[in-house]
Amino acid sequence: MAPDELLQRAFDDHQQVARATPAAVREPFARLVSVAAQALRDGNKLLFFGNGGSAADAQHLATELTVRFESDRPPIAAIALTTDTSTLTAIGNDLGFDRLFARQIEALGRPGDVAIGITTSGRSRNVVLGLQAARERGLVAAALAGRDGGDLPGLADPLLIVPSQDTARIQEMHITLGHALCAALERDLGMG
Repeated sequence: MAPDELLQRAFDDHQQVARATPAAVREPFARLVSVAAQALRDGNKLLFFGNGGSAADAQHLATELTVRFESDRPPIAAIALTTDTSTLTAIGNDLGFDRLFARQIEALGRPGDVAIGITTSGRSRNVVLGLQAARERGLVAAALAGRDGGDLPGLADPLLIVPSQDTARIQEMHITLGHALCAALERDLGMG
């Protein structure tokens, strides 16, 4: 396939998933905004985590909230559990990669915080265990996923499932949903 054909196919596929996603996630997105805004009003924080591209999304979204998204405003308490290399390598080495996020949530999470796992498949073991640890400690366990939601239905609530099987398209929607969350939180907290 020629480069221009690949480009057109990528945009066509993106647009198809972008048209289907709002209807698929409307209700859980509204609940995510609501629980996150309430947590922040109550002095709690958001904890983002995921692997690979989803780790980058976790960092991106935490940064948009702690620094600024659309407006100059006070900082919003958000942390990416994907950035501390000493912690990540120690957990991976001493406790195993599956415990990467659960251990950090055990250390940093407090009842009322919102843990937001990001996984395109919904089956990333360390994300699943992180969300289980969040629920056990009284945090809201929320997630962004794709495909059929994997192991997350019944565990993560709210759960936003992008209606696609394609990892790239799911990731594109995750960052769009994350940006929408940032904009909604700035508005709901009276900062935008």
